[in-house]
Amino acid sequence: MPTLLLVLLVVGVIVLLALVLTIKNLLYLCQPSEVLVFSGRPDKHGPGHYRIVKGGRALKRPLIETVDRVDLTNMIIEVIVQNAYSKGGIPLTVQGVANIKIPGEQPLLHNALERFLGRSRQEIMRVARETLEGNLRGVLAGLTPEEVNRDKEAFAAKLTEEAGHDLEKIGLVLDTLNIQNVSDDVGYLDAIGRTRSAHIRRNAQIAEAKAQADAAEVKWEQYEQGELAKVEAQIAIAIKQNEKRIADARTKREALIAEEKAVVQAMVAQSQAELDLQDARIDQVKLQLQADVVRPAEAQRDQMIARAKADAVKIIEQGKATADVLRDLAAQYRGQGAAGRDVLLMQKLVPVLQQVAGTIGQLKVDRLTVIGSGANGGSNGDGSLAGKLVSTNEQIKAATGVDVAGVLRQKVGDGEPTRPQRRPPAPK
Repeated sequence: MPTLLLVLLVVGVIVLLALVLTIKNLLYLCQPSEVLVFSGRPDKHGPGHYRIVKGGRALKRPLIETVDRVDLTNMIIEVIVQNAYSKGGIPLTVQGVANIKIPGEQPLLHNALERFLGRSRQEIMRVARETLEGNLRGVLAGLTPEEVNRDKEAFAAKLTEEAGHDLEKIGLVLDTLNIQNVSDDVGYLDAIGRTRSAHIRRNAQIAEAKAQADAAEVKWEQYEQGELAKVEAQIAIAIKQNEKRIADARTKREALIAEEKAVVQAMVAQSQAELDLQDARIDQVKLQLQADVVRPAEAQRDQMIARAKADAVKIIEQGKATADVLRDLAAQYRGQGAAGRDVLLMQKLVPVLQQVAGTIGQLKVDRLTVIGSGANGGSNGDGSLAGKLVSTNEQIKAATGVDVAGVLRQKVGDGEPTRPQRRPPAPK
């Protein structure tokens, strides 16, 4: 009986130990930084042929399920990209550090389990590094070196945005990405740095020059204010002096006015005296002109008037005598009829012929022939022109004693004048 109990006790202890060992082998505890993946038997509550336990414990179904632990802790990846061409064709070298992890939530965890379940962390980090390097080259191709170097945070944010989508597709989460260094082998960034340093120095010099200019401006403004104060003081002094001069002038004004009035009155009296003297001189000049010019002119005028009257009387008498003679001649002319007309004609014709003969010179006339125009050639139609000239010549010779033909011969021919025989004038 005691032996049986002892055996039963030993068996019970063995069974208990076997049960404890079995439970210990089948019971899995899950830490907060990991997940347990029970795969093998389909689970109606799981996404597929596995179930996930996170932050707890679970029993493994023996002979049916396998258990894998997936570490959710952070993985630090150093990303180095060399000779990555930026926008503009400048090769750059970029160094950065990325923190990635496997997500603990669905559906990203499902993507990670499908791609990385059973792989080591080194393999996961290698895939993540290659993905980040590819995204880094793509982002650099769209940025200039100035943009990359000027704002690394913006560059890292853009890279995080680009790489986050690709990492999520493979079930990884990019927590942080820091760009530590950006450099190039051609010295482009150094040139940019020198240019920026030159700009900074230029801005500093400009700021210094502006500060000096502002200081000089303040200095000269103060100097200007001081000079303006001096000028205003001088103006005030000049105003006071002018007021004093005005007061002095006002006190002396009456005396000066009286003095000037006296001077003006003296000048007026002197002018009046000169006017009187000039009036006397004018009267004297008038009298002298009257005696020297006007009186002789008047006497000469009276003499010339008397002489003109005498000449006029003489002319009148001569005109009267000439008129009487002309009246007698006219009476005799009317009494003689045609003969008187011929005599008058010859008297007028002789001077004309003398002038004509004087222009002829030594012209000799052998014969003078007058050709008539027939019975109708005379002025009265009663004889030839030759007969009338002969008759007229005889009448002139008988009345005046002048031989017209002889005179013409003397003037035109041999030039020896023949003294005309004048007939005594008819009694009046």
